[in-house]
Amino acid sequence: MPEKNPYDTGLERNAANYVPLTPLSFLERAARVYPDHTAIIHGATRQSWRETYERSLRLASALRRAGVEPGDTVAVVAPNVPAMFEAHFGVPMTGAVLNTINTRLDADTVAFILDHGEAKVLITDTEYAPIVEPALAATGRELLVIDIEDPAAAGGKRLGSTDYEAFIAGGDPADGWRHPRDEWDAISLNYTSGTTGNPKGVVYHHRGAYLNALSNAIGWNMGHHPVYLWTLPMFHCNGWCFPWTLAAVAGTSVCLRKVEAGAIFDAIADHGVTHFCGAPIVLSFVINATEEQRRSFSHQVNVMTAAAPPPASVLARMEKAGFAMTHVYGLTETYGPAVMCAWHDEWNALDDDDRAMKKARQGVPYHVLEGLEVIDPETMDLVPADGETMGEAMFRGNIVMKGYLKNPKATAEAFAGGWFHSGDLGVMCEDRYLKLKDRSKDIIISGGENISSIEVEDVLYRHPDVMEAAVVARPDDKWGETPCAFVTLKAGASVTESDIIAWCRDQMAHYKCPRSVVFGELPKTSTGKIQKFRLREQADTLGSLN
Repeated sequence: MPEKNPYDTGLERNAANYVPLTPLSFLERAARVYPDHTAIIHGATRQSWRETYERSLRLASALRRAGVEPGDTVAVVAPNVPAMFEAHFGVPMTGAVLNTINTRLDADTVAFILDHGEAKVLITDTEYAPIVEPALAATGRELLVIDIEDPAAAGGKRLGSTDYEAFIAGGDPADGWRHPRDEWDAISLNYTSGTTGNPKGVVYHHRGAYLNALSNAIGWNMGHHPVYLWTLPMFHCNGWCFPWTLAAVAGTSVCLRKVEAGAIFDAIADHGVTHFCGAPIVLSFVINATEEQRRSFSHQVNVMTAAAPPPASVLARMEKAGFAMTHVYGLTETYGPAVMCAWHDEWNALDDDDRAMKKARQGVPYHVLEGLEVIDPETMDLVPADGETMGEAMFRGNIVMKGYLKNPKATAEAFAGGWFHSGDLGVMCEDRYLKLKDRSKDIIISGGENISSIEVEDVLYRHPDVMEAAVVARPDDKWGETPCAFVTLKAGASVTESDIIAWCRDQMAHYKCPRSVVFGELPKTSTGKIQKFRLREQADTLGSLN
């Protein structure tokens, strides 16, 4: 007979001591504890946490009355406006799954997502009617379409039978909200960029959203009542879970329809913004702002950046401009950021360049991520923490996706060997901080030598006349591949291809340097990531230099 566990109280798990985790509870608490604190600022609109909770309850009630049931999908095509924020609570309050759709996708891709996710309702901002209208026609299905009519929208066209304000007015906040039966229940559906083939639907659960929302606040030392500027799209990984984080800490969301340097500085100066997130392109807007766009401010502004690894020189310029930088890393499949470059006070004594190089590393696991390692994908052995041996960054824990919707093959491949495979190549430094080297598909193999495009890009960004840079492989009959740099210059700069190549040759091994340079604007996703697949296509058309 096994020995009795002395800590067995004899009481089974029950409603009094176990409630499935959900970030929806943060909104209920914020409205209870800080009912009159400002939750949302949008133009002239000011909305308290009491009002935001009531409006979210009305949305949930109205959706239920329209026939939305647990497990249904409610899609949203909208910028960072109050309705988008409310949807992060009102939709899952019904047990339905929120599907926020990238506003820069083409109509065919939007139609694919609506069909693949089997959306029952679409809430759409009128500004995006030129994309949404043909997408709806292509689905061949009947959806309930609800229009967001924002006075700040540019033009637009109504597509639905009702508008958002009229729709939620038909809901009753007294109907309450539905707690998930299981914290593993899906809360949202986010689609990958789909750069090859159709995008994959990434399923998040309530538990992961809850944990990552709290981890955002802990890792960033947010405290209560931060003023957060929405430069990061809420459609991207549910705004890195920050709608739920802001409810947890009763912060204030400053909505921003369009991300522009002037609008960022205005929000900081006028509303006292303390935090914002953004891809490197957003940082570029800030550090390259004109004198007319800049506004002075006396408080510290905390900036969290991710997407493509930001060059150390860009981080250094942001800090010199008075912004406190935090570098994070993650994927759609990890609820957004799951790794951060946790800072050590002694690093403050380093010179600017060394401090920026430390900060450019991806870092260590989020507080709620159970495992982060660099692993040989062939053997599944951990690589040594020597800062040199390359492997694939892999994740394990509660903030890894539930899986890909209707795609068991891709799900099995992603989780092979009991780890989530990121597809990102990197090294584990001696202090066990992760440093990425490249995407597996972006490594350039020239004459048998591996060249990290990130390393070359970092050198390019140090050039005083370079605003943006990306490096991809160009086919070469002699070397197999050679680095090809795509560069956007600052206004008024007159730099030649030979100038750029000479700059690189002065600062790195010659075999790593670009052999060709193409000047012009770089193609980007809606979240600011440079679309390297398009640059690779362009480089392929250039053919071999030799």
